[in-house]
Amino acid sequence: SRLRLWPRPHRTLRETNPSLFIRQLQPYSPVRLSNSPGIQMDANLQSMHVGAVMRKVKSRTWKKQRYFRLQDDYVYVIFIYGRMPVCSVSISDVEAIREGHQSEVLLSIAGEFPADRCFTLVFRGRRNNLDLVAESAEEAQSWVKGMRKLIESLENMDEQEKLDQWISDWFKKADKNGDGRMNFKEVRDLLKMMNMDMNEDHAHRLFTKADKSQSGTLEDDEFVLFYKMLTQREEVNKIFQEYSSDGQTLSLRDLEEFLREGQLEQERVQEHAMELIERYEPSDTAKTRQAMTIDGFLMYLLSSEGSVFKPAMQQLYQDMSQPLCHYFISSSHNTYLMGDQFRGSSSVEAYIRALKRGCRCVEVDSWDGPNGEPVVYHGHTFTSKILFRDVITVIGNYAFKTSQYPVILSIENHCSVEQQRTMALHLTRILGDKLLRNTLEGKAYSGLPSPEVSHKDLCGTVSVCAQKSKQRLSKELSDCVVYCKSVRFNSFKHSSVHSKFYEISSFTESKAKKHIKDAGAEFVHHNARQLTRVYPNGIRTDSSNFNPQEMWNAGCQIVALNVQTASTEMDLNDGLFSQNGRCGYVLKPAFMRSMEKQFDPDHPETQDGYRPVKLAVEVISGQQLPKVNLKEGSIVDPLVRLEIHGVLKDQAKQETRYIDNNGFNPVWRETLKFTIHVPELALVRFVVEDHDKTSKNDFIGQYTLPFSCIQQGYRHIHLLSKDGTSIPPSSLFVHIRIKEGT
Repeated sequence: SRLRLWPRPHRTLRETNPSLFIRQLQPYSPVRLSNSPGIQMDANLQSMHVGAVMRKVKSRTWKKQRYFRLQDDYVYVIFIYGRMPVCSVSISDVEAIREGHQSEVLLSIAGEFPADRCFTLVFRGRRNNLDLVAESAEEAQSWVKGMRKLIESLENMDEQEKLDQWISDWFKKADKNGDGRMNFKEVRDLLKMMNMDMNEDHAHRLFTKADKSQSGTLEDDEFVLFYKMLTQREEVNKIFQEYSSDGQTLSLRDLEEFLREGQLEQERVQEHAMELIERYEPSDTAKTRQAMTIDGFLMYLLSSEGSVFKPAMQQLYQDMSQPLCHYFISSSHNTYLMGDQFRGSSSVEAYIRALKRGCRCVEVDSWDGPNGEPVVYHGHTFTSKILFRDVITVIGNYAFKTSQYPVILSIENHCSVEQQRTMALHLTRILGDKLLRNTLEGKAYSGLPSPEVSHKDLCGTVSVCAQKSKQRLSKELSDCVVYCKSVRFNSFKHSSVHSKFYEISSFTESKAKKHIKDAGAEFVHHNARQLTRVYPNGIRTDSSNFNPQEMWNAGCQIVALNVQTASTEMDLNDGLFSQNGRCGYVLKPAFMRSMEKQFDPDHPETQDGYRPVKLAVEVISGQQLPKVNLKEGSIVDPLVRLEIHGVLKDQAKQETRYIDNNGFNPVWRETLKFTIHVPELALVRFVVEDHDKTSKNDFIGQYTLPFSCIQQGYRHIHLLSKDGTSIPPSSLFVHIRIKEGT
């Protein structure tokens, strides 16, 4: 069934006397706020800086005391066991703080520790959470409030502040003896750490030039000067000089010319130029003269306005009043799993992560459990089990945190009639008015509702499993299904005559591929009026994914992926749903919604209004690429690959040459060209890899976005990790041009 929610141990001396433990540690100097741009110290941050003994909890039986302290830079929290730091946590890696028993681990010890002493650090990407228990409720609140303040401060940093922080981090890594200065040997080691192989004589010349005090070391401002000389963006300066009338600044007229010719803008050019000066120019003198310096120019290019993604399309911009079958819907397969399909753990955390990344269709496999309580797990495997009621509680709590639009619960029901009634009871009691139980506004069935009309609701479908096992579907559970009734697919011809608009069919990836191969145009036409769900083949026990693009090319709406698995396929999924406010719904192209016309993904040239486009991307340079091989002295040899994902005719990829030993500021200046036949369906993926002559290249970073969301002109592409999290300040600098052509 598919329900849709609609948004309405042994105590030691240190444990008995934490203050003694703190005194045994080396005292630290007062916090230097100059290292923490934009952060104002308060009592909570001061308390975090002093540190505290808290319990790190991994399970009901693993509860270890550790000493936690905020570093002087306000960017890292370290935890210490004995006298040695065990690990450090970067504030930038923490996505959110949850108070109380809001994790399975903390729920399991709820009887031992009160909720007001417990909190959870939730990390970005797929990293495990950190569950902590403070010694008092007051101490827990200090850490919760302090961490939230730090997270907010980092999120509000502009690109320059992020870069300043990055420089500060590198200085601390290179300053091995901690004396606040760097000698030339430390500078050489720093260059290698920063992915740069520089001629030693040239490095020494820069070092000597920056050493204004002639002390043989670099301190504070001297290091910043050294870094600025090291990171001169010659390619940006060349563009600046090309458009500058006086060689010093861009006048308003110069900037307008750059926006027209360099950025290929056509509308509101003068107004936009004035806005950019006001927004990004750091010099008040230049602002007064309505001019932009090289610093302001670079700040603009590094900003979100200067990125490859059209800012307007990152907002909610699409028509949300169409029926549900007219949208691609972000969907998760076997949502409860954190790992593989055979031995992986089941967790409510997996639902939280899926919903927070925008999934609008999640799957619940329900089986009879002990004490009359249904459980959720991957049946007939060694995956762990969680309670159905806990899953529904979490879905109710997190369904609309990221998106206000409807969530579909795909329930694979294996339960007896008795436990089906229990499922229905939990659904109605826990979800309450959020669960859609009647047609909207009491109207008779007339068509699928739109996401807009049905926002902040959950609705569901119950799948073909009960029929296979000869079990009946309880009336109580059946009554929870309104708009998404799961039915077995017969044929496209049969469906066109007999299918009801509220019916949905599910296909394995193999069956869907066969239908696409045999009757692609009919499949597109079918999906213009019916909902279709596609899920991975059962042999994918490693939780790998199939290519979702093939299914989107046929108009399939609910393409369910293993969102717990980092992969190219998930990059494509994240790329498609990065637009439209990340709401989890993307409107299909008009030619895929029409009942009068048929679109054939294998022969796009036959469609009305066929207009291919030419894409030319000059890959200019890269900035501060991360190291992938942690061996000492290892430096990356980066190359850039550009991939087009779309209909079969559009599938293509090209790559640049690799640059020897330079991940810090490699320059390519190579142009990659493509013809795109169906731009409305195309995704563009930028990939950076470390070239290896003897084995497979190592992944460095990637960025994927819809072709329709690309900004032309000189743009920065801010790279993402394999997990899909940002890795500032790593980026590519490119020039993009799009024009119609055959």
